[in-house]
Amino acid sequence: MNATSLKLALIAAAATALAACAVAPRVYSSQKPNLDFTGYTTYGYVAELGTDETGAPRSLLTQYLIAAVDREMQTTGYRYVEEGGDLLVNFYVETQEKMESRHRGPGPTSYVGVGYYMYRRGLYMAWRSYPDAEVEMYTLGTLNIDIADARQRELVWEGIAIGRATEAVLRDVQGAVDDVVPRMFELFPGRIAR
Repeated sequence: MNATSLKLALIAAAATALAACAVAPRVYSSQKPNLDFTGYTTYGYVAELGTDETGAPRSLLTQYLIAAVDREMQTTGYRYVEEGGDLLVNFYVETQEKMESRHRGPGPTSYVGVGYYMYRRGLYMAWRSYPDAEVEMYTLGTLNIDIADARQRELVWEGIAIGRATEAVLRDVQGAVDDVVPRMFELFPGRIAR
């Protein structure tokens, strides 16, 4: 697997992780203060989306994100245009390997002569130096959806989803995207009256 394929696979894994994990991903947004979204009626996408390699064809992940964002933008009244839209949409996904440990204090098997330490029973006591700890490794994925004012070239809204990548998520990338993107757009302030 070349570097580009590996990166795309990691991006897909991160995005899918955001929607199908045991705990739903956390969703946040921020926007330009005091902005009136009523002046915007159309949208399009930046030429090179952050979820694709430069010069490469659109990845499946990007295609899923575009379809999900199209549904949300059109539901709120915006019209897609190939060029010259009022708003420009971009995506980005990042993964990070994380380690979490939980310390529960010294466990009884570390010094009293039970379990593994049975050979000590009745002979001597060891000091309480071995903590009873649990360590978990996991992948944390972050998805950003940026919406910028096309004329001003200025970010006006950003949606962020953060969640753990799981095996279940990797089985249905499109389903994961279709789950998390509407949750992000619940926080989008732009609506067009019909």
